Amino acid sequence: MPRNQSSAQGDPAPVTLLSKTGLGYFPLAFVSRLPFAMMVIGVLTLVVSVRGSVELAGLSSALVGIGAALIGPLIGAAADRFGQRPTLLLAAVVNSAALGTLAWVAYSDSPNWVMLAVAFVTGASGPQTSPMSRSRLVSIIQTALPAERRPRTISTVLAYESAADEMVFVFGPVVVGLLATTVGAWAPVAGAAILTLVFVVAFALHHTSAPARSRAERAATLAPASELVRPTLLVVVLGIFAVGLVFGSTFTSLTAFMQERGSAESAGLLYGVMGVGSAILALCVALFSPKFTLRHRWLGFALFLLAGESLLATADSIGTVLMSLALTGIGIGPLLVTLYSFGAERSPIGRSATVMTMLGSGIMLGQSLAAAITGAVAENVDVPTAMLLPLGAAILVTLAGATNWLLTPSSRRSF
Repeated sequence: MPRNQSSAQGDPAPVTLLSKTGLGYFPLAFVSRLPFAMMVIGVLTLVVSVRGSVELAGLSSALVGIGAALIGPLIGAAADRFGQRPTLLLAAVVNSAALGTLAWVAYSDSPNWVMLAVAFVTGASGPQTSPMSRSRLVSIIQTALPAERRPRTISTVLAYESAADEMVFVFGPVVVGLLATTVGAWAPVAGAAILTLVFVVAFALHHTSAPARSRAERAATLAPASELVRPTLLVVVLGIFAVGLVFGSTFTSLTAFMQERGSAESAGLLYGVMGVGSAILALCVALFSPKFTLRHRWLGFALFLLAGESLLATADSIGTVLMSLALTGIGIGPLLVTLYSFGAERSPIGRSATVMTMLGSGIMLGQSLAAAITGAVAENVDVPTAMLLPLGAAILVTLAGATNWLLTPSSRRSF
């Protein structure tokens, strides 16, 4: 009888992350970060196609990234203070309007400075869904799951989030290329505006949205801001900024390469080759041996970037370009996962959302600045010279990895 009574009453089901978030959370969080990854490439494709200037397109993209880098961390801070829901709702509305305005301005007779100003507002209002998703999930794990299950669950979540970010940043340009070639140069920017208005708003309204914390709660759980400028953390920011440089210089030089062949809109489709091995290996990072530590991974996968970008620097055919992108892709995915893992491990207490915002902004800033510089070189010097710049970015990634090696004690086995 006691056994039957126990069975009838039933033990409470174990609490899991999925039971707290709901099944629809992860696809929603994934799609809601896609517009952020589409912005830089979408603006680049729009401007180079409509106004015919790679230099102007690169500068417009750079201002998108600068806006995101300057204001993005402030959006994260506002979410900590006022809650994610109102912060994301406001950002989504402003960003969607800015994207729509940018598409209209590009086709109008408005002077270039108007378009550049709107590009900055577009980047500045970009919703920071990726770091906010990490913040939500880690908060749920730390408050709802049993203590013995928290470390492994947090590790798994951060690996997934890093892989999701990497996949979005690699395949965002593919979506841009598909829309640009099948609909028109305006379509990627308009599509990003619609995705923002629908999916970012839905993400903001989701029941997992983190509420605001009181001043006393923030004071009790936040490490000093000075902890954010430790060398071991700054070198990770430098590394991910350099990866952004690889993204921006590679795509812009590829766009210039294809523009010479009369098909600038198809650059995003070719760029997708980089995403194949990248996505597969990023998702397989959890299977790597613990002996293959994070600092080994940084330098190891940086070698694939060096090999791929060296080949791109000498490419004179589409076939060679595709081979170089495939090689680069092998390294770029697991490298991004590695850098986000370093960021998670080295985040000061209570500052993980800030650190993740810094890393996301670092990618965007690097991508945008590289797009501007590469576009100017392609237009004012020549395309072969522009195709050397991705190799320089890969070298910077490697140098940052070497610096990290020196800063990381070998006694830390996980590193």
